[in-house]
Amino acid sequence: MFPLLAFLLPSTLSSVRALTPRSPLCPLLPSSSQHFRPSRLVSLRAGRAASIVTMTTSSPAAPAAASGCSLRPLYEAVCERVREISRLEGAMGLLDWDEQTMMPAGSAGARGAQKAALAACVHDKQTEPALGAALDAAEAALAAADGGSDGAALNAYERAVLRDARRSYDLTRRTSRELAGRMAALQAEAHATWVAARKANDWAAFAPMLERLVATAKEAAVTSRPALSDRPYDACLDTFERGMTAARVAEVFNELKPRVKALLDEVAAGTPPDVPSYLDGGPEWEVDRQAALSKAVATAMGFEFDKGRLDVAVHPFTGGPGPTDVRITTRYSTDNPWEGVSGTVHEVGHALYEQGRNPAYEDLPVSLPLSMGVHESQSLLWEFCVGQSQAFHTFLTPLMHKYFPHTADVTPEVLHAARNRVAPGLIRVDADCLSYPGHIFVRFDIESALMDGSLAVADVPRVWAEKMREYVGVEVTDDASGCLQDVHWSGLAFGYFPSYTIGAMMAVQLLGAARADLPDLDAMVERGEFKPLREWLRAKVHSVGSLYASPDELLVAVTGRPLDVDGYVAFLRQKYAPVYGLADQ
Repeated sequence: MFPLLAFLLPSTLSSVRALTPRSPLCPLLPSSSQHFRPSRLVSLRAGRAASIVTMTTSSPAAPAAASGCSLRPLYEAVCERVREISRLEGAMGLLDWDEQTMMPAGSAGARGAQKAALAACVHDKQTEPALGAALDAAEAALAAADGGSDGAALNAYERAVLRDARRSYDLTRRTSRELAGRMAALQAEAHATWVAARKANDWAAFAPMLERLVATAKEAAVTSRPALSDRPYDACLDTFERGMTAARVAEVFNELKPRVKALLDEVAAGTPPDVPSYLDGGPEWEVDRQAALSKAVATAMGFEFDKGRLDVAVHPFTGGPGPTDVRITTRYSTDNPWEGVSGTVHEVGHALYEQGRNPAYEDLPVSLPLSMGVHESQSLLWEFCVGQSQAFHTFLTPLMHKYFPHTADVTPEVLHAARNRVAPGLIRVDADCLSYPGHIFVRFDIESALMDGSLAVADVPRVWAEKMREYVGVEVTDDASGCLQDVHWSGLAFGYFPSYTIGAMMAVQLLGAARADLPDLDAMVERGEFKPLREWLRAKVHSVGSLYASPDELLVAVTGRPLDVDGYVAFLRQKYAPVYGLADQ
């Protein structure tokens, strides 16, 4: 697990994970939640940069040659301090990975103390006055250089280093140790309360705690981002999707909601695929063979095993110290034989992003992923755009026959239909790709209303049931499978849910741009030739890191347009139309 931000999410879109931030800006979620863990993302993310940076669309560059002015050594002084913080956070990431995979159960107490001590050390270094002074000096020298003849003294990537180092410093410094400690204590108390309430199906037991969580989340959000003091939910969103606002999310979701629901209704009226029952599990799906198949798929996709590992965890995640040591995990079940492969494809998508980060800026903030949605876009591009495509099943079917001879009669077409079934239900983490956005719409509507005060905590169960009926088309039977099902609120992760659907939309849009540059992409995937797509993503997304100030800016640079609803809906229709016999549009 990378230290400050829980490496993301699903091992499938239908098993999206919770976040585990590691900074006072975005407090810890319980270690029992399921994670994607990109490293220092949250602490280095905030709103749009001040005017110290002018972005370009230049390719990833090596550091510029030393300048004759004083700017270069001042810039390097900032980098030296930031690199030290990054390396300490890498050690935290390794401790987290070990805790999730290898650590003996009796070591939990000692590990907690170790992590607390290291986190305090990191916080001190993130907020020390010497770092602020180094930033002040470098920014002043940059302004002077820009006003003189040496305006090229720092390239766009180096300017982004200063931009994000300043953002991280200011955000972390605004959150006092007292508030950070209070948030951590509240999380621990809230998680225990939530677990008990969910088990007892008792919303009333959790409601008073949610009142405290909402109040504390507002306090933390506006404390770290005082410019957004009148828009606390914008401040929460900005923690995960920098520059994102509730108005922008609402604009996208309001356009998407009726179109996704209409397609859900059309699929429900279609003809379900005829799938052999044994593709849904059984004792023949030996776990060791599933692991061998998963490793073969990860290798074909290009996961570098000399710079990473594939292990098993109760809750799959991607983590580790950094790009040269990326740890991915999945899980296997004879009752759900596709969980392991889907999880592996998803986590390899995250891992390829991490392994593809720009080595010229190792341990510097510009090499970090831009946002949670961008990171999720990479895992979902591989998992549900590529990994659930007809072309991918043409590649996968012979491997399935090799490791599971009882499937010898299964064709790529049948396998494709089996893995693209739609079954709307109550539980978000079990949702298929088509019904999944509805779960996010429910949570976004409720979160934003809680934050602006238009919804009382006591009314959450009623509104949850109404919106599940409206967006997903299912009836909520109890609170445990309704408004008590997610860990996020007990971890103060308000504003995280939209990243899931934003990431899915970005995945579709990026794949469309890749297809334009790689017209034979489907044929390549059928042959198991994943390198062209992987290298395209490395050049366009991975190595670019956080050069741009927002996900929309990245999308415009790569695809020519910001987040696109039409393309996403068209993709979903193309994905499910052949499986359910839908009419052409």
